[in-house]
Amino acid sequence: MKKFTKGLLLGATAIVSGAYTSIACTGISLTAADGSYVQARTIEWAKGALASEYVIIPRGEKLQSYTPTGLNGISFEARYGVVGLAVVQKEFIAEGINEMGLSAGLFFFPDYGSYGAYSATDNATTLADMQVVQWMLSQCATIDDVKSAINKVDIVGLDKGAVVHWRIGEASGRQVVMEIVGGNIRFYDNTVGVITNAPGFKWHLANLSNYVNLRPGSASSYMLGSQNVQPIGSSSAMLGLPGDFTPPSRFIRAAFFRNTAPQRATGFDTALECFHLLNNFDVPIAMENPDEKSLPSATQWTSAIDLKNRCVYYKTAYNNNIRCIDLKDINFASVKYQSQPLDTTQQQPIEKIQIK
Repeated sequence: MKKFTKGLLLGATAIVSGAYTSIACTGISLTAADGSYVQARTIEWAKGALASEYVIIPRGEKLQSYTPTGLNGISFEARYGVVGLAVVQKEFIAEGINEMGLSAGLFFFPDYGSYGAYSATDNATTLADMQVVQWMLSQCATIDDVKSAINKVDIVGLDKGAVVHWRIGEASGRQVVMEIVGGNIRFYDNTVGVITNAPGFKWHLANLSNYVNLRPGSASSYMLGSQNVQPIGSSSAMLGLPGDFTPPSRFIRAAFFRNTAPQRATGFDTALECFHLLNNFDVPIAMENPDEKSLPSATQWTSAIDLKNRCVYYKTAYNNNIRCIDLKDINFASVKYQSQPLDTTQQQPIEKIQIK
């Protein structure tokens, strides 16, 4: 039990908090001209390298949830094949997609979210918050499936500080945010295509009104008394856009970057656009943990998932080359349940240019 408890505590703190407020995950989504739909996000942790791996779950795989007292929670069998990006251990999928095109991810939601009380007598229906994505993607084909099934499980935290909320999307472009407050599950249509962390999603939507003056492009000059006031440089109409890394500020920046981005032709082009936009949300390591000397960035990895074409793209702090897992290349009836590190070596490949 000692080994189990230590592992769960590491898993929870690696996702949520610790001595430093080191979670600054930012999610965006974009739709391509050909109808492809991409959900992308960053994941942050500033206290060393976060163990991260990609996970393949075949159809028919028997799975079980942890509870605060052990590996004794709800048992379930995968109805759909899943590809996920997990943290700490393979069960803790932070972002993923199934073969039906349903995608889901978890985001830190401290202080504002709260689950129902854990009771060991309910272990047969108990689902760990860190395994909700694994459960959703292996059991559900649509958002409506999730809404129907979620009330049949009891979601609990593995650590008191490990409170998260979820983004769930379909290939059609429909997206919702799921939050649990006071043990009550709430769904919100995500009309802006952005998610960060606390406070709650409705608060973030209301906060957009504080930035009603922001526009892309340049502001018009005007006369202030007898003084002509004119823009200095480009993008002056977005003066006042917050630049810090708090969740409210990142939500505002992401909403304006996402909703002013040009529409790309294909899902692949749109995934690349998402990576470009999310580069603006890379958190320098010194911003989070000045004592950390080896980690190149607090943003440990960035992913973009094309829900229509069933492709998972990712890059890491150690290797900015974009890699792809194409679900169409996987036979989920025969593939083995497996996980592999996102980086086989933590080193950035460099292409040397040969001059002749």
